[in-house]
Amino acid sequence: MRNILLIARREYLQQIRGRAFKFSTVLVPLLMAVLMGASYLTGWSSVGGKHVVIAADNAALADQVRREMLLDTKANYTVDVVAPATAEDRAALQEKIRSRAVDGILFLETSPAGTIAATYNAPYAGGFVIVGGLQNYLNRALVHERLLAAGMKTAELDVVLKWVPIETPQPSKDGKAAKGNGVSAFYKAMTMALLLTVPIILYGMDMARSIIDEKSSRIFEVMLAVARPDDLLAGKLLGVGAVGLTQIAIWMFLAILVTGSALASPSLSGGFSLHFSWAEILLFPVYFVLGFCVYSAFFSGLAATCETAQELQMYMPLAVVPVWFSFGFLPFLLTDSSSVWAVAASLFPLTSPFVMIPRMGLDMPPLWQFAVSIVLLLLNIWFALWFSSRLYRVGILMYGKRATLPELLRWLRYS
Repeated sequence: MRNILLIARREYLQQIRGRAFKFSTVLVPLLMAVLMGASYLTGWSSVGGKHVVIAADNAALADQVRREMLLDTKANYTVDVVAPATAEDRAALQEKIRSRAVDGILFLETSPAGTIAATYNAPYAGGFVIVGGLQNYLNRALVHERLLAAGMKTAELDVVLKWVPIETPQPSKDGKAAKGNGVSAFYKAMTMALLLTVPIILYGMDMARSIIDEKSSRIFEVMLAVARPDDLLAGKLLGVGAVGLTQIAIWMFLAILVTGSALASPSLSGGFSLHFSWAEILLFPVYFVLGFCVYSAFFSGLAATCETAQELQMYMPLAVVPVWFSFGFLPFLLTDSSSVWAVAASLFPLTSPFVMIPRMGLDMPPLWQFAVSIVLLLLNIWFALWFSSRLYRVGILMYGKRATLPELLRWLRYS
């Protein structure tokens, strides 16, 4: 045990004093903030602040569509109306499209039978993203005009067609509406998933690369004089895992400082706020440690069989595929976080940490699922350590020859 702690201390101090730790501690939160901010700004700019021209042969309908668009204050449209639009007007508007003087033109044509034909032209391919909103505005305007033609008064129309916002509170276990909403839960789940995934993959692969470096420098031959291979592997796992926990603790502390400051209050207002329960705070490091041990143990054993970092790249898909699957599973979690597939992915050891953490952010799973997933992860860690220790004790002293599959199977049979 003493040798394990000494090796863990060496790995911890060596990593935490390095530039990579300092840079990643600062840059990863900044990168996440930039990505989330860019996602928000991109989503807003794709539908908000657009300059749209309505060209129609029915001035009353065009004015009503403009009124409906301006009622949506979040979109912040600038709307011009050309009605009734002549052929010359349409040609001039097409020129504006080509010169990108406007963001889009909505053409409305009324047939002799009274049917409406609507066409939206934009100067860029992505302009179609606001068509759904325009269709809503147009149909509300048509309902307004038809009810007005049927004899309903304008005051009554305003009451009938009044906009009603839809809130998305999250129900708690006792049936009451909890704090936050669906958007907050989504961003919380994404944040927790990224904070868990990035350190596990980065530190797991970093540990594998460090084994190759130490193997190439022959430092293992000196270390094996005072410690067993199993102690070396366990010490490296313990030390690098402690580095990851230290980094996550720093990120959580910074997040608490930022969200509690006056700088964050404007951005977290308007119904958007993040609330973390004690269960989430306590279980997050548990799943980090278990997930890190599973992946690092496997890759440490495989790294001992490699001669160069290029050979290690062949094993990269083994780490990436479960992560891709877990993030690809997020849309299903948003639809139903308690479905059979969500529960299965939460219990399967290779995807359990990456799926269970977002599920906690969306809807807290029952206690038995946490217990089963943790037990299965512990069993998987035991198998990973058994598998890796047998590859490790032989592979770290193999030089100048790539291990073949039959040789790896032989190594696993060694006592």
